[in-house]
Amino acid sequence: MSSWPELEPMPNRLVNYGVTDNGIAIIELSSDSNGEPLEGDSKPVNTYTHGMMCDIDKAVVKARFDDNVSVILITGAGEGFFSAGASIAMLNSVTPGFKYNFCLHANETLSRLEQTSKLVIAALNGHAVGGGLEIAMAADIRIARKDAGKCGLPEINLGVLAGTGGTARLTRLIGKAKALEYMVSGELMAFEKAEELNLINHVWDGSAEQFRQDVLDWAGQYTLPYKATMAVGNIKRSCQSGPEMPFEYHLALERELQAALFNSKDAKEGIAAYVERRTPRFEGK
Repeated sequence: MSSWPELEPMPNRLVNYGVTDNGIAIIELSSDSNGEPLEGDSKPVNTYTHGMMCDIDKAVVKARFDDNVSVILITGAGEGFFSAGASIAMLNSVTPGFKYNFCLHANETLSRLEQTSKLVIAALNGHAVGGGLEIAMAADIRIARKDAGKCGLPEINLGVLAGTGGTARLTRLIGKAKALEYMVSGELMAFEKAEELNLINHVWDGSAEQFRQDVLDWAGQYTLPYKATMAVGNIKRSCQSGPEMPFEYHLALERELQAALFNSKDAKEGIAAYVERRTPRFEGK
């Protein structure tokens, strides 16, 4: 069982980062309701600004280049919020041009998170609304704490849409009809309902502290030596890129990814272990 690592703040102090002994990189969103660094008794609402997106970007790149990292786990500080989304105070104070580039940079950051070859798990410790859900939807797997909050894209109530990947990802995850209904109504859904719609993979009971440890322990199954991390990365590549291309092209992509794995040391180990009736020990090579 791994333990929560010592987390260090990224440059803007809006994200904390650390790596467990077994190779799980923790990205913890951490800000007040205005998107400023937590000070004194300020409550973690984990709203994001351009500064937080810059911190997320740096953390993702750091995890991507760390050969000791197999899994990225993204969560929110505190117990009430994974993230309340973009800072409305920030959006109210900047120019339309800044808002456009803010959305563009957020798109690029979340695409970087989505496209990294390492498995990304979002641990929804509390409400994930608006841009908070947009961050979570860029993860590969979403796990939520029961009765800890709700999720949804209520941007319609501000007269705008979910513009950092929300309309695109929610449609792909739960289907056009349901996604459109939730976005035009602005309705928030309980985590259990989101699980029924396949937006969330699992909803777990327990305290905030227990949830954090349970997610960390569960993520450990995807680290070395238990899982062939190259295979995980190639499965992710096929699932992320394949549905956006014609079926025959997806099959061709799948074959190329498989061919690369057949030449890996881990594939040789996995096949040999199966024949020898033993548990494989993967090295990520």
